[in-house]
Amino acid sequence: MIAVVYFWRIKRIAMPIALLNMATNKVMLKLKFPGSFVKLLGTGKGESFTPADADQFRWGILITLEQSKLDWIENSFVIKVWRMISSNEYRAILKPISSHGLWSGQQPFFVEKFEWQGKIAAITRARIIWRKNLMFWRAVPPVTASLHSSPGLINAIGIGEAPIGLQGTFSLWEDASALRQFAYKGDAHVKAIAATHTNKWYSEELFARFAVIQEQGVLK
Repeated sequence: MIAVVYFWRIKRIAMPIALLNMATNKVMLKLKFPGSFVKLLGTGKGESFTPADADQFRWGILITLEQSKLDWIENSFVIKVWRMISSNEYRAILKPISSHGLWSGQQPFFVEKFEWQGKIAAITRARIIWRKNLMFWRAVPPVTASLHSSPGLINAIGIGEAPIGLQGTFSLWEDASALRQFAYKGDAHVKAIAATHTNKWYSEELFARFAVIQEQGVLK
């Protein structure tokens, strides 16, 4: 099983179609790819994780599937419609290296042990306890400032299934050591991990790393 992630920057005039896609695509993809994990994603700058952070013209899809079915998703009606209304597309084929935690009550990524020396993608995702959103937002700026200035970071954006409460990040790194340096040695992130355990912001969280097997387009 692989994970495929798409991000599109849509044309302004196409917003109604994009919203319709967000409402219908999950059902369509689950019917075509039974057993797959599917998430429709809004995006943001990944700086504050508040509604003000949202990028209303960039949307995404994450799906897991067998690699043999990659052509099926590429030629599906869902992807063709997004391409029709977009001015830019980024696609990455990802192979899970590690995954800890749950997403919507599931462990969505099938991990196989293998050696990888190349580019790494990381996905974080958390369900924030509603009454603790303000506390979480106040703690975010130092971590995101550290993230965006980290050596070895190629790109990082916010992702979410809802404007508030279901947030995460998608980031690309030059290699695994750069990601480890930020995650386990970066002062702001280490303090945030400690604060997470103390304040119990999340009712659910997940952190996953992936080998970037193939990229197409530019994430912007």
